[in-house]
Amino acid sequence: MIKPKRLRPGSKIAILSPSSGLPYLFPDIYELGLKNLQEVLGFEVVEMRGARMSPDDLYRSPQLRAKDMNECFQNDEIDGMITSIGGYESIRILPFLDTELMINNPKFIMGFSDATTFLTYLNQLGMVTFYGPSIMAGLAQMKHLPAAYTEHLKAVLFANSFPYTYTPFQKWSNGYQDWSNLETLGECQEFYRNEKGWRFLQGSTMEQGHLWGGCIEVLEFMKSTSYWAKESFWKDKVLFFETSEEKPLPMQVGYMLRNYGMQGIFSKVKGVMFGRAKDYTEEENQKLYEIVVNVIQGEFGADQIPIVVDVDFGHTDPKFILPLGCKVELNPQTNEIILLESPFAE
Repeated sequence: MIKPKRLRPGSKIAILSPSSGLPYLFPDIYELGLKNLQEVLGFEVVEMRGARMSPDDLYRSPQLRAKDMNECFQNDEIDGMITSIGGYESIRILPFLDTELMINNPKFIMGFSDATTFLTYLNQLGMVTFYGPSIMAGLAQMKHLPAAYTEHLKAVLFANSFPYTYTPFQKWSNGYQDWSNLETLGECQEFYRNEKGWRFLQGSTMEQGHLWGGCIEVLEFMKSTSYWAKESFWKDKVLFFETSEEKPLPMQVGYMLRNYGMQGIFSKVKGVMFGRAKDYTEEENQKLYEIVVNVIQGEFGADQIPIVVDVDFGHTDPKFILPLGCKVELNPQTNEIILLESPFAE
Protein backbone atom coordinates (compact mmCIF):
# COMPACT_ATOMS: atom_id res chain seq x y z
CA MET A 1 0.00 0.00 0.00
CA ILE A 2 1.02 3.62 -0.60
CA LYS A 3 1.25 5.29 2.81
CA PRO A 4 1.27 8.98 3.74
CA LYS A 5 4.03 10.51 5.79
CA ARG A 6 3.62 10.38 9.55
CA LEU A 7 1.86 13.29 11.24
CA ARG A 8 3.23 15.22 14.20
CA PRO A 9 2.03 18.08 16.41
CA GLY A 10 2.39 21.13 14.21
CA SER A 11 1.41 19.31 11.02
CA LYS A 12 -0.78 21.42 8.75
CA ILE A 13 -4.25 19.86 8.36
CA ALA A 14 -6.71 21.10 5.74
CA ILE A 15 -10.44 21.05 6.47
CA LEU A 16 -12.72 19.86 3.68
CA SER A 17 -16.50 19.83 3.28
CA PRO A 18 -16.76 17.24 0.50
CA SER A 19 -20.44 16.55 1.10
CA SER A 20 -22.57 18.61 3.48
CA GLY A 21 -22.46 22.30 4.41
CA LEU A 22 -23.25 21.89 8.11
CA PRO A 23 -20.37 24.19 9.20
CA TYR A 24 -22.38 27.01 7.57
CA LEU A 25 -25.48 26.07 9.59
CA PHE A 26 -23.74 25.21 12.90
CA PRO A 27 -20.56 27.32 13.03
CA ASP A 28 -20.13 27.01 16.81
CA ILE A 29 -19.70 23.23 16.94
CA TYR A 30 -17.51 23.41 13.83
CA GLU A 31 -15.23 26.00 15.44
CA LEU A 32 -15.07 23.96 18.64
CA GLY A 33 -13.82 21.02 16.57
CA LEU A 34 -11.17 23.24 14.99
CA LYS A 35 -10.15 24.47 18.44
CA ASN A 36 -9.71 20.92 19.73
CA LEU A 37 -7.74 19.99 16.64
CA GLN A 38 -5.35 22.82 17.44
CA GLU A 39 -5.23 22.77 21.24
CA VAL A 40 -5.57 19.06 22.02
CA LEU A 41 -3.82 17.49 19.02
CA GLY A 42 -1.56 20.41 18.20
CA PHE A 43 -2.31 20.65 14.50
CA GLU A 44 -2.20 23.79 12.42
CA VAL A 45 -5.52 24.30 10.61
CA VAL A 46 -6.09 25.40 7.03
CA GLU A 47 -9.70 25.85 5.90
CA MET A 48 -10.34 25.16 2.23
CA ARG A 49 -12.64 27.32 0.13
CA GLY A 50 -15.68 25.07 0.48
CA ALA A 51 -15.25 24.33 4.19
CA ARG A 52 -17.90 26.85 5.33
CA MET A 53 -19.88 27.09 2.10
CA SER A 54 -23.68 26.93 2.33
CA PRO A 55 -25.35 23.55 1.80
CA ASP A 56 -27.07 24.74 -1.39
CA ASP A 57 -23.86 26.10 -2.91
CA LEU A 58 -21.94 22.95 -2.03
CA TYR A 59 -24.63 20.73 -3.48
CA ARG A 60 -24.47 22.60 -6.77
CA SER A 61 -20.65 22.45 -6.86
CA PRO A 62 -19.24 18.91 -6.81
CA GLN A 63 -16.39 20.19 -9.01
CA LEU A 64 -15.42 22.80 -6.38
CA ARG A 65 -15.46 20.21 -3.61
CA ALA A 66 -13.20 17.97 -5.66
CA LYS A 67 -10.95 20.91 -6.52
CA ASP A 68 -10.44 21.60 -2.81
CA MET A 69 -9.27 18.02 -2.32
CA ASN A 70 -7.06 18.08 -5.41
CA GLU A 71 -5.38 21.28 -4.22
CA CYS A 72 -4.64 19.73 -0.83
CA PHE A 73 -2.76 16.87 -2.45
CA GLN A 74 -0.94 19.29 -4.73
CA ASN A 75 0.11 21.73 -1.99
CA ASP A 76 3.37 20.57 -0.41
CA GLU A 77 2.67 22.65 2.70
CA ILE A 78 -0.44 20.65 3.59
CA ASP A 79 0.24 17.42 5.49
CA GLY A 80 -3.26 15.99 5.61
CA MET A 81 -7.02 16.48 5.44
CA ILE A 82 -10.00 15.92 7.73
CA THR A 83 -13.64 16.29 6.70
CA SER A 84 -15.87 18.75 8.52
CA ILE A 85 -18.83 16.34 8.54
CA GLY A 86 -20.51 13.70 6.38
CA GLY A 87 -23.57 14.02 4.18
CA TYR A 88 -25.18 11.96 1.47
CA GLU A 89 -23.80 12.62 -2.02
CA SER A 90 -20.02 12.92 -2.00
CA ILE A 91 -20.03 10.22 -4.67
CA ARG A 92 -20.66 13.07 -7.12
CA ILE A 93 -17.14 14.42 -6.59
CA LEU A 94 -15.38 11.21 -7.65
CA PRO A 95 -15.28 11.95 -11.41
CA PHE A 96 -13.48 15.23 -10.69
CA LEU A 97 -10.72 13.88 -8.44
CA ASP A 98 -7.19 13.94 -9.83
CA THR A 99 -6.39 10.42 -8.66
CA GLU A 100 -3.01 10.27 -10.39
CA LEU A 101 -1.94 13.35 -8.46
CA MET A 102 -3.22 11.84 -5.23
CA ILE A 103 -1.53 8.47 -5.61
CA ASN A 104 1.75 10.16 -6.49
CA ASN A 105 1.48 12.50 -3.48
CA PRO A 106 -0.10 10.37 -0.73
CA LYS A 107 -1.38 12.27 2.29
CA PHE A 108 -3.38 11.59 5.42
CA ILE A 109 -7.12 11.91 4.72
CA MET A 110 -9.78 11.09 7.32
CA GLY A 111 -13.55 11.11 7.65
CA PHE A 112 -16.45 8.72 8.07
CA SER A 113 -20.04 8.16 6.96
CA ASP A 114 -20.40 9.74 3.49
CA ALA A 115 -16.60 10.04 3.24
CA THR A 116 -16.78 6.28 2.61
CA THR A 117 -16.99 7.05 -1.12
CA PHE A 118 -13.59 8.64 -1.68
CA LEU A 119 -11.86 6.80 1.18
CA THR A 120 -12.71 3.39 -0.29
CA TYR A 121 -12.04 4.49 -3.87
CA LEU A 122 -8.60 5.93 -3.12
CA ASN A 123 -7.80 2.79 -1.17
CA GLN A 124 -8.71 0.63 -4.15
CA LEU A 125 -6.19 2.66 -6.14
CA GLY A 126 -3.52 1.74 -3.59
CA MET A 127 -3.46 4.47 -0.93
CA VAL A 128 -3.99 4.03 2.81
CA THR A 129 -6.93 6.19 3.94
CA PHE A 130 -8.42 6.71 7.41
CA TYR A 131 -11.95 5.98 8.62
CA GLY A 132 -12.33 8.07 11.75
CA PRO A 133 -13.84 11.14 13.42
CA SER A 134 -14.70 14.35 11.59
CA ILE A 135 -14.41 17.91 12.89
CA MET A 136 -18.03 18.28 13.98
CA ALA A 137 -18.72 14.63 14.82
CA GLY A 138 -16.01 13.21 17.04
CA LEU A 139 -13.38 15.93 17.36
CA ALA A 140 -15.64 18.70 18.67
CA GLN A 141 -16.64 16.37 21.53
CA MET A 142 -13.12 15.34 22.59
CA LYS A 143 -13.19 17.00 26.02
CA HIS A 144 -16.51 15.35 26.87
CA LEU A 145 -15.43 11.84 25.86
CA PRO A 146 -13.28 9.36 27.85
CA ALA A 147 -9.60 10.29 28.14
CA ALA A 148 -8.78 6.98 26.46
CA TYR A 149 -10.25 8.41 23.26
CA THR A 150 -7.68 11.22 23.06
CA GLU A 151 -4.98 8.70 23.91
CA HIS A 152 -6.18 6.49 21.05
CA LEU A 153 -6.09 9.35 18.54
CA LYS A 154 -2.57 10.32 19.55
CA ALA A 155 -1.38 6.71 19.52
CA VAL A 156 -2.58 6.07 15.96
CA LEU A 157 -1.68 9.49 14.53
CA PHE A 158 1.61 10.27 16.27
CA ALA A 159 3.15 7.23 17.93
CA ASN A 160 5.11 4.61 16.07
CA SER A 161 4.24 1.66 18.26
CA PHE A 162 2.85 -1.18 16.22
CA PRO A 163 1.29 -3.71 16.44
CA TYR A 164 -1.41 -1.64 18.15
CA THR A 165 -4.13 -3.43 20.13
CA TYR A 166 -7.53 -1.78 20.03
CA THR A 167 -9.21 -1.60 23.43
CA PRO A 168 -12.98 -1.13 23.89
CA PHE A 169 -13.86 2.26 25.35
CA GLN A 170 -15.43 2.09 28.81
CA LYS A 171 -18.53 4.03 27.82
CA TRP A 172 -20.27 5.19 24.66
CA SER A 173 -23.02 7.52 23.44
CA ASN A 174 -25.48 7.43 20.55
CA GLY A 175 -25.10 11.10 19.69
CA TYR A 176 -24.71 14.72 20.67
CA GLN A 177 -26.57 17.48 22.46
CA ASP A 178 -28.29 20.11 20.32
CA TRP A 179 -25.61 21.94 18.32
CA SER A 180 -27.62 25.17 18.48
CA ASN A 181 -27.50 25.24 22.30
CA LEU A 182 -24.26 26.94 23.34
CA GLU A 183 -24.67 25.87 26.97
CA THR A 184 -24.18 22.18 26.06
CA LEU A 185 -21.91 22.68 23.05
CA GLY A 186 -19.66 19.68 22.52
CA GLU A 187 -21.50 17.49 25.00
CA CYS A 188 -22.88 14.05 24.18
CA GLN A 189 -26.20 12.44 24.85
CA GLU A 190 -26.56 9.81 27.56
CA PHE A 191 -23.56 7.54 28.06
CA TYR A 192 -23.86 3.77 28.43
CA ARG A 193 -21.39 1.51 30.17
CA ASN A 194 -19.56 -0.65 27.67
CA GLU A 195 -19.55 -3.67 29.95
CA LYS A 196 -19.29 -6.40 27.32
CA GLY A 197 -17.13 -4.71 24.69
CA TRP A 198 -17.30 -6.24 21.23
CA ARG A 199 -18.45 -9.78 20.54
CA PHE A 200 -17.36 -12.46 18.08
CA LEU A 201 -20.41 -14.15 16.55
CA GLN A 202 -18.34 -16.85 14.86
CA GLY A 203 -14.77 -17.90 14.17
CA SER A 204 -12.44 -20.14 16.12
CA THR A 205 -9.04 -19.24 14.69
CA MET A 206 -7.05 -16.04 14.30
CA GLU A 207 -7.22 -14.43 10.85
CA GLN A 208 -5.33 -11.54 9.28
CA GLY A 209 -6.33 -9.31 6.40
CA HIS A 210 -6.35 -5.78 5.05
CA LEU A 211 -9.03 -3.37 6.27
CA TRP A 212 -11.63 -2.06 3.83
CA GLY A 213 -15.13 -0.70 4.38
CA GLY A 214 -17.22 2.12 5.80
CA CYS A 215 -20.87 3.06 6.12
CA ILE A 216 -22.83 0.17 4.66
CA GLU A 217 -25.56 2.39 3.20
CA VAL A 218 -23.04 4.68 1.47
CA LEU A 219 -21.32 1.66 -0.06
CA GLU A 220 -24.64 0.87 -1.74
CA PHE A 221 -24.26 4.12 -3.73
CA MET A 222 -21.08 2.75 -5.28
CA LYS A 223 -22.12 -0.73 -6.36
CA SER A 224 -22.29 -1.24 -10.14
CA THR A 225 -20.37 1.99 -10.79
CA SER A 226 -16.82 2.26 -12.09
CA TYR A 227 -15.78 3.19 -8.54
CA TRP A 228 -16.68 -0.22 -7.13
CA ALA A 229 -13.90 -2.72 -6.44
CA LYS A 230 -13.00 -5.32 -9.06
CA GLU A 231 -13.37 -9.03 -8.35
CA SER A 232 -9.66 -9.50 -7.67
CA PHE A 233 -9.64 -6.77 -5.01
CA TRP A 234 -11.49 -8.71 -2.30
CA LYS A 235 -8.89 -11.40 -1.57
CA ASP A 236 -7.61 -11.31 2.01
CA LYS A 237 -9.65 -8.28 3.07
CA VAL A 238 -11.21 -7.72 6.48
CA LEU A 239 -14.46 -5.91 5.75
CA PHE A 240 -15.78 -3.35 8.22
CA PHE A 241 -19.34 -2.02 8.10
CA GLU A 242 -21.36 0.41 10.19
CA THR A 243 -24.85 1.90 10.00
CA SER A 244 -25.76 5.59 9.89
CA GLU A 245 -28.12 7.82 11.86
CA GLU A 246 -30.82 6.88 9.34
CA LYS A 247 -30.93 3.53 11.19
CA PRO A 248 -31.59 0.92 8.52
CA LEU A 249 -33.65 -2.03 9.73
CA PRO A 250 -31.71 -5.21 10.52
CA MET A 251 -33.42 -6.87 7.56
CA GLN A 252 -32.27 -4.05 5.27
CA VAL A 253 -28.70 -4.62 6.43
CA GLY A 254 -29.25 -8.25 5.49
CA TYR A 255 -30.32 -7.23 1.99
CA MET A 256 -27.10 -5.27 1.57
CA LEU A 257 -24.95 -8.12 2.88
CA ARG A 258 -26.65 -10.59 0.55
CA ASN A 259 -25.35 -8.58 -2.40
CA TYR A 260 -21.77 -9.07 -1.18
CA GLY A 261 -22.48 -12.77 -0.99
CA MET A 262 -23.79 -12.83 -4.54
CA GLN A 263 -20.57 -11.18 -5.68
CA GLY A 264 -18.64 -14.05 -4.10
CA ILE A 265 -16.95 -11.72 -1.64
CA PHE A 266 -17.48 -13.75 1.54
CA SER A 267 -15.48 -16.64 0.05
CA LYS A 268 -12.48 -14.33 -0.43
CA VAL A 269 -12.30 -12.19 2.73
CA LYS A 270 -10.62 -13.04 6.04
CA GLY A 271 -13.17 -11.49 8.38
CA VAL A 272 -16.04 -9.06 8.93
CA MET A 273 -16.32 -6.30 11.55
CA PHE A 274 -19.50 -4.38 12.42
CA GLY A 275 -19.48 -1.07 14.25
CA ARG A 276 -21.93 -0.54 17.07
CA ALA A 277 -25.30 0.23 15.47
CA LYS A 278 -26.49 3.73 16.35
CA ASP A 279 -29.85 3.95 18.16
CA TYR A 280 -30.58 0.21 17.97
CA THR A 281 -32.51 -1.36 20.83
CA GLU A 282 -31.17 -4.57 22.34
CA GLU A 283 -33.89 -6.45 20.46
CA GLU A 284 -32.82 -4.85 17.17
CA ASN A 285 -29.18 -5.68 17.90
CA GLN A 286 -30.03 -9.33 18.50
CA LYS A 287 -32.00 -9.43 15.26
CA LEU A 288 -29.05 -7.86 13.43
CA TYR A 289 -26.62 -10.45 14.81
CA GLU A 290 -28.96 -13.24 13.75
CA ILE A 291 -29.31 -11.88 10.22
CA VAL A 292 -25.58 -11.24 9.79
CA VAL A 293 -24.73 -14.84 10.68
CA ASN A 294 -27.62 -16.25 8.66
CA VAL A 295 -26.53 -14.41 5.51
CA ILE A 296 -22.75 -14.85 5.75
CA GLN A 297 -22.70 -18.36 7.18
CA GLY A 298 -26.09 -19.80 6.37
CA GLU A 299 -26.65 -18.51 2.84
CA PHE A 300 -23.07 -18.36 1.57
CA GLY A 301 -21.28 -20.98 3.65
CA ALA A 302 -18.60 -18.69 5.09
CA ASP A 303 -18.68 -20.41 8.46
CA GLN A 304 -15.00 -20.09 9.36
CA ILE A 305 -14.24 -16.38 9.02
CA PRO A 306 -14.42 -14.32 12.22
CA ILE A 307 -17.43 -12.01 12.52
CA VAL A 308 -17.17 -9.41 15.29
CA VAL A 309 -19.91 -6.90 16.21
CA ASP A 310 -20.35 -3.85 18.45
CA VAL A 311 -16.87 -2.51 17.67
CA ASP A 312 -16.23 1.14 18.60
CA PHE A 313 -16.32 2.82 15.18
CA GLY A 314 -18.91 4.58 13.08
CA HIS A 315 -21.83 6.71 14.21
CA THR A 316 -21.54 6.21 17.98
CA ASP A 317 -18.85 7.88 20.10
CA PRO A 318 -16.04 7.58 20.92
CA LYS A 319 -14.87 6.10 17.63
CA PHE A 320 -11.70 4.32 16.56
CA ILE A 321 -9.54 5.27 13.60
CA LEU A 322 -9.43 2.39 11.12
CA PRO A 323 -6.80 2.74 8.35
CA LEU A 324 -8.06 1.23 5.10
CA GLY A 325 -5.42 -0.96 3.49
CA CYS A 326 -3.51 -1.81 6.66
CA LYS A 327 -3.28 -5.35 7.98
CA VAL A 328 -5.38 -6.20 11.00
CA GLU A 329 -5.67 -9.34 13.09
CA LEU A 330 -8.98 -10.70 14.39
CA ASN A 331 -8.56 -13.22 17.19
CA PRO A 332 -11.79 -14.83 18.44
CA GLN A 333 -9.88 -16.87 21.02
CA THR A 334 -8.48 -13.82 22.82
CA ASN A 335 -11.27 -11.41 21.75
CA GLU A 336 -8.63 -9.10 20.28
CA ILE A 337 -8.48 -6.75 17.31
CA ILE A 338 -4.90 -5.75 16.50
CA LEU A 339 -3.59 -3.28 13.94
CA LEU A 340 -0.44 -5.05 12.79
CA GLU A 341 1.31 -2.27 10.89
CA SER A 342 1.78 1.47 10.88
CA PRO A 343 -0.53 3.33 8.50
CA PHE A 344 2.27 5.82 7.82
CA ALA A 345 5.46 5.64 5.79
CA GLU A 346 8.50 5.54 8.01
